Amino acid sequence: MVTEQIVLTDVESGASFQARENGGIQAGSAASNAAGQFHVGDHNWSISKSTLRGGLSEGVEVVWIHNGPLAIAVLPTRGMGIWKAEFRGIPIGWNSPVRLPVHPGFVNLKERDGLGWLNGFNELMCRCGLSFHGPPGVDQIHDESGNVVSESELTLHGRIANLPAHRVVARVEAESGALSVTGTIDECSLFGPALRLESTVSTRVDSSELTIRDRVTNLGGQPTEFELLYHTNFGPPFLEKGSQIVAPVREIAPRDGHSASGLDCWQSYPAPSAGITEEAFFLDLQADSAGRTEVLLRNAAGDRGVTLAWQKSQLPCFTLWKNPQAEADGYVTGLEPGTSLPNLKSFERQQGRLLTLPPGGSHESGYTLRVYDSESAVSEAAERVTTLQTARPVVHAAPVAKYSP
Repeated sequence: MVTEQIVLTDVESGASFQARENGGIQAGSAASNAAGQFHVGDHNWSISKSTLRGGLSEGVEVVWIHNGPLAIAVLPTRGMGIWKAEFRGIPIGWNSPVRLPVHPGFVNLKERDGLGWLNGFNELMCRCGLSFHGPPGVDQIHDESGNVVSESELTLHGRIANLPAHRVVARVEAESGALSVTGTIDECSLFGPALRLESTVSTRVDSSELTIRDRVTNLGGQPTEFELLYHTNFGPPFLEKGSQIVAPVREIAPRDGHSASGLDCWQSYPAPSAGITEEAFFLDLQADSAGRTEVLLRNAAGDRGVTLAWQKSQLPCFTLWKNPQAEADGYVTGLEPGTSLPNLKSFERQQGRLLTLPPGGSHESGYTLRVYDSESAVSEAAERVTTLQTARPVVHAAPVAKYSP
């Protein structure tokens, strides 16, 4: 299979826009210029890269993958997050008060008592982790006698979303029509964790799907805890009054007392309204015999929808975030598979949900996002997800100790 590999960024070697061996694709061409622009492709597909200029977006690199009907905007400067996407003219993502990508240099994670992460939050998919995620607070590690042996101040959702990739490579497989962009990001510190994320965002020509495949590796010489959560966010037209979540629930619990008041209608969404407080629910999902699980968000008419599908063994936890504020304030819902729940790290450690990587060890995870633009396609997806529901769900009317502090 003929593959063209193009290095878009490589800090270590200084390479940029370098086409590697294995030839090129007959139905495409590559070009770059001094302004930091890059484009490869033809009228059916393309991969392009540009650098945003001005304001808080100064220096943010955007890599667009177009497969024909689907366009995906990847942000190597912001942890290989996905800013937004579009399928046959249908926008995929949400309208954050933060309108444009913010360069990490303008994000102070400690601002607002550790909530500074929100100053750059506007992505369709934003990773939380790698050393920690969840709310700001102090993580304490105790010895066997209960004495505190270390303390560290944690900020909201970790660092990875505000770290840039130091190597970015685009690949095209001419025969299969596979298009991908891979970025490598290090979250490392002296006397601290040394973790590497290698993330690939891929699709195929004429497909309605994108796939994220990640590998987190411990580069250090001792075992290291890590957490990873895919904060995947949707607004209109998938989110509106009457939109619904379809999920194969084994067990569900509200995150807090306020969320418990909305438990009866956790699967549906209200119209946007100013001043409404966010809700969150922790779900244990059922999976098929191969370990695959899936959730669907569909609009009120049932003619627009999106699914996330993943291996539950890789991402055993799922959080549903509902934020039905006024559209100007960020009307959005989050579908969030993760290795753990977005609680303070010390609580997740107590519950045994933290993963530990040995020196040189890796963990692989990711998901496939698929878009539907017809009533029949949405109905078929709902039936597929419903088929995974083989037992009556356990519904907790109030927060439970194993899920919420």
